[in-house]
Amino acid sequence: MICTDRVAVVTGAGRGLGRAHALEFARQGARVVVNDLGVAPDGGGAASAGPAADVVAEIEALGGRAVASAHDVADEDGAAALIALAVEHFGGLDVLVNNAGFLRDRMLINTAADAWDAVLRVHLRGHFLPLRQAGRHWRAQSKAGRPVDARVINTSSGAGLLGSVGQGGYSAAKAGIVGLTLVAAAELARYGVTVNAVAPAARTRMTEEVFARTMATPPDGAFDAMAPGNVSPLVVWLGSAQSRDVTGRVFAAEGGRICVMDAFRHGPSADAGARWNPADLGPVVADLLGRAPVPEPVYGA
Repeated sequence: MICTDRVAVVTGAGRGLGRAHALEFARQGARVVVNDLGVAPDGGGAASAGPAADVVAEIEALGGRAVASAHDVADEDGAAALIALAVEHFGGLDVLVNNAGFLRDRMLINTAADAWDAVLRVHLRGHFLPLRQAGRHWRAQSKAGRPVDARVINTSSGAGLLGSVGQGGYSAAKAGIVGLTLVAAAELARYGVTVNAVAPAARTRMTEEVFARTMATPPDGAFDAMAPGNVSPLVVWLGSAQSRDVTGRVFAAEGGRICVMDAFRHGPSADAGARWNPADLGPVVADLLGRAPVPEPVYGA
């Protein structure tokens, strides 16, 4: 029970990865705010309180404590109300798991501007606003002299780290989440807050059709590597007191495999000591690329 008495907010927790995270936090002793709008996989359709309420009922059946939230995390008032709910209902906040999102996949030249905006809104703005509100809460606690040992776990994707054909908006949003994670880790450390990101591979409403063969359930008895619950132990550990020395990191998680992602770093370089002549750069760039690692391929390329 590594999260006993910790208060965790999990967004997008009505189904898939978020549901699995919420349930595992509860099993590990946390009190959980289960946030979900209950909309369709593309963000459309009428909102429903049902998915969040169902997960709350599951947690309570396990003997845990939870409360449902239908706040829109990409809305300023909604994000503020979500964090306030945790503080008012459970008396505090220790963990924020940003997980809400949906897909509107198209090739770039076929992507409508409003679809692009909607995807960036739910993923990127939907991470920023709850994170900002939680950060303000923890800053106030720290300045008041109260101890803070808080965690933020953001949800990126392999699409954000490597790119994914047909998912330009989603890839851009998930890459942005990595940048947001790095900045937040640096800025919030002074208040006792760690910020990390996970890039999960699992079977959810967003992946089970797009990657149908990869996400298929295996025959009975075989290890289901794509089950969303496989990602949750890492997320819950990152939300526990045990992870206080880990921040500003991105982890990929799939099945039983956990990988620390080694993103952009300064690689081979050349310095002319003066302004380059463009005509001279061909062999220079060729040499640099020859000494650099070959990039991993874009998904679907």
